[in-house]
Amino acid sequence: MSGLVEEPKTLKTGTSPFSSMMKQWRNLKKRSQLDLALDAGVSQRHVSFLESGRAKPSREMVLSLAEALELPLRERNQLLNGAGYAPVFKERGLDAVEMKSVRHALELTLAHHEPYPAIVADRNWNLQMTNPPAMAFVGILGEPEEVWQRVDPSGNNNLYRMTFHPEGLRPLISNWDDFAKPMLLRLRKEVGADPNNEVLAALLKEITEMAGDDTVSSFSEMTLPLEPVLPMELTVGDMTLKTFTMVSSLGTATDITAEELKVETFFPADDFTEQFFRQMGSSNS
Repeated sequence: MSGLVEEPKTLKTGTSPFSSMMKQWRNLKKRSQLDLALDAGVSQRHVSFLESGRAKPSREMVLSLAEALELPLRERNQLLNGAGYAPVFKERGLDAVEMKSVRHALELTLAHHEPYPAIVADRNWNLQMTNPPAMAFVGILGEPEEVWQRVDPSGNNNLYRMTFHPEGLRPLISNWDDFAKPMLLRLRKEVGADPNNEVLAALLKEITEMAGDDTVSSFSEMTLPLEPVLPMELTVGDMTLKTFTMVSSLGTATDITAEELKVETFFPADDFTEQFFRQMGSSNS
């Protein structure tokens, strides 16, 4: 408990942007008013008043509730805006001076993962950074810039489009059914957890159409946990590369951009694939 006690200041009843957003997030997180009140250190009555618009929260109370709900930094700013307060968390581009240390840490991560592919993507799975083995991996399909233009003319270099597009990796992925299903499931879960992200929702619609209606067979599978690693087998001619991927994020970021970054690393799953990557690294050095 935070120990933050704040009794409601009664206002005229009326739903405010803050109260609507807070109720939406509480329901999305499957938390009762009592659960949220205990974690935020206030009374259940106060939570009820906030959701009905009968009370206005202080800036500190908004942040306490957002912390109790474990909201992403972007959503915490939106909650503050809804309550009439200025945003607290900054959103800087990776090329900003203030992000130099973050960018350097990511560059080291990508370099240390060589000779295996590794990439950095934003919240919508658009490519932000990559190491040379990842670009060489795309080169299996042809000249990388031409491949990206073919599968994603928007210029965003979206990793889901690279994977699901019929002229991208899809024809080469020999375990497609086992691979595509958790990929789409992960995207659906991310859309469910980020309901205000219209770009991600549009991407889900686009990728679902590419994948086909039976890739995820039932809505009940939305409740299944995602596996920590995802096997991918790529067959090129008579050669099959067996890999698995892991997706991680920055743990204690205080910048919106940094918090939303995803680092995807590829690992060899057999000796042949390990030797392939090592030889590819040697030829590109």
